[in-house]
Amino acid sequence: MAATPALAVTTPKVTPEGRQPLRSLLAYGVFGMPLAMAALPLYVHLPRFYGEHLGVNLAALGALLLVLRVADGVLDPLLGAWSDRGPSRRTLIALSVPALALGMIALFSPPVAGEGPLLVWLGVSLALIYLAFSLATINHSAWGAELSPDPVERTRITAVREGLALVGVVIASLAPGLLGGDGGDDAGLPRFAVAFAGFTAICLALLWRAPVAPRATAPHGALFAGMAQPLTDPLFRPLLAVFLANGIASAIPATLVLFFIADVLQAESRQGLFLALYFVAGAAGMPLWIRLSAAIGKVRAWAIAMLAAIAAFVWAAFLGPGDVYAFAIICALSGLALGADLALPPSILADVIDRRGAMASAGAYFGVWTLATKLNLALAAGIALPLLAALGYTPGASDADALGALAFVYAAVPCALKLAAVGTLAWFAGRQSRG
Repeated sequence: MAATPALAVTTPKVTPEGRQPLRSLLAYGVFGMPLAMAALPLYVHLPRFYGEHLGVNLAALGALLLVLRVADGVLDPLLGAWSDRGPSRRTLIALSVPALALGMIALFSPPVAGEGPLLVWLGVSLALIYLAFSLATINHSAWGAELSPDPVERTRITAVREGLALVGVVIASLAPGLLGGDGGDDAGLPRFAVAFAGFTAICLALLWRAPVAPRATAPHGALFAGMAQPLTDPLFRPLLAVFLANGIASAIPATLVLFFIADVLQAESRQGLFLALYFVAGAAGMPLWIRLSAAIGKVRAWAIAMLAAIAAFVWAAFLGPGDVYAFAIICALSGLALGADLALPPSILADVIDRRGAMASAGAYFGVWTLATKLNLALAAGIALPLLAALGYTPGASDADALGALAFVYAAVPCALKLAAVGTLAWFAGRQSRG
């Protein structure tokens, strides 16, 4: 990609200050595994589990997910600002674990039948999960940002965390099918939820051995003022806009991938392998993005990754029944770019927070960041699913027009959004270069 003046940002220099031994980073990053293992079923398996397996109408399901995710996300800035003033981040994570584990078990083992009762059960279970997941995610992310003042080391910290998260995603993509046996993912999801609860407790015990940075003095002022502080940062706002555009582009395929594999490719039995290939490629590409970002800067490296993802993924719109090898190649190539999306944005955010000596408000920043993540996923489910229903697609459809609509929404729309994200990233880089 040709460099533009807007992307010609200063390359950070490696310094030994704040560098953590790998074993310490592993103790910190391991909790990213259960967080990722919870997220994948929620945003990939859940729509199909309730929509096809349990028979809930797609439009009603999409509307409920949109409302729940937006309502949940609104609380994230409050949780983040409160976390900066509350107990230690480790303690807050520990408080979240029982609710997260019990919520997952309830979500995938509903004791009710019928669309109305199922929607109510789904709403209550997800509310519990979302609250616990938010509290754990915000504090785990802020903890990582506080571990080192060095820009390059921050990328290493986030890469270790997100690399382990990808391992968790691979486990979550394969485990339901393996645990379900002949019944497939739908039968395996309740068993996966029980196993997830035990695994999360183990990871929490390992997290207790992780290094903890000295806690900055708690922010002064009202809690609600602390919630809004990140949005007053002129550099955070454009970075948030990039994250939103790119996040929606990634969330739409995550929401629709199982429908695409089953109905367009007609390769439902291989869905776990496709997901595993995608996330394994993401983990394998992580060292590449660490080195590239150290050499040319995090912003340039992220822009290159987004353009590479577009070049690889757009071809999915032209696939049809039996194109499993072509889709496997697309999964591998777009998966390599995924590593940059995971490792670089949180590291860039940590730099943005620290440049003003505002690390005491890391929880508030990551609270807004987590809200943006949920908005991405809410818009993906709340727009893509009803749109597909309006275009005549239903799970299991064989009509050419319906399948064409699914392929277009799955592949072409995300690529257009990623192009918009690249343009917005240039805007952010221009502001960054001006200080």
